[in-house]
Amino acid sequence: MVEGATPALNRSRETRALTQSGYLMLFIWLLLLGVAAWAAITNANADIQVAWKWAVVAGSAVAGSLILCGFYLINPNEAAAIQLFGAYKGTDRESGLRWVLPWLSRKKIAVRANNVISDKIKVNDLRGNPIEMAAQVVWRVTDTAQALFDVDDYKEFVMAQIEAAVRSIGSRYPYDDIEHQEITLRGNHDEVGVELRKALIERLSVAGITVDECGLTHLAYAQEIAGAMLRRQQAEAVISARKKLVEGAVTMVEMALNLLSEKGVVELDDERKAAMVSNLMVVLCGERDTQPVVNAGSLY
Repeated sequence: MVEGATPALNRSRETRALTQSGYLMLFIWLLLLGVAAWAAITNANADIQVAWKWAVVAGSAVAGSLILCGFYLINPNEAAAIQLFGAYKGTDRESGLRWVLPWLSRKKIAVRANNVISDKIKVNDLRGNPIEMAAQVVWRVTDTAQALFDVDDYKEFVMAQIEAAVRSIGSRYPYDDIEHQEITLRGNHDEVGVELRKALIERLSVAGITVDECGLTHLAYAQEIAGAMLRRQQAEAVISARKKLVEGAVTMVEMALNLLSEKGVVELDDERKAAMVSNLMVVLCGERDTQPVVNAGSLY
């Protein structure tokens, strides 16, 4: 090992535990109880006490007590990690009444899906604008050994990694792009969700946790710049609309001049063309209805 280097984490791996069906052991316990009751009753009613019958009663009582200590229940979508004096001996995922040797401890853990909505956090996007983000994540435990023994508290670990991943994704993309040339947080929810899920899976793999689904539930500019950014968005929208309007008007003017020239309707010199272009641009780009003016004289 290089001097000063951080030692690697000794990762756990889930294995199957050697456990028994609790119903079989319950039948054995009832059988021992019946034998002990028979020995005690027959010996108590007999004129001469038989020592081996009392030994059967004592042995059945000890064995029955040990069997009772080994019973435990596992609910659907639940697992139990089996340990022997702190050493991991496997995981039991079979639901129902289960039994294991009484000196083995059991630590239960849920493997069902969990739905988490993170708190709103403030992040600077790719352009440095402060924004607020929150995410919804569906996660579940896939490796119980890693979740229980490789991190201190796997639920707190999930929440911390969700916040870190949201901050990372938020700083990687701009909030919005009026020209639609970049992937943005507001306009590309699917792409951002895929990146967020990929980042979370990488971060949570150390705890034996996978992510089934995730996405942003809240996305907005921070309050201190929300008003200014709204006005900027409105201005950009107006500029974009004006640009499209001018492009369309120029195209229509060009088409009108070409058609007039091709059909020989009127011969226009440069000055008349300039006047016609000016009038058409006013008509096509104006916000108000135009009032026609009839020219009864000459242009000159």
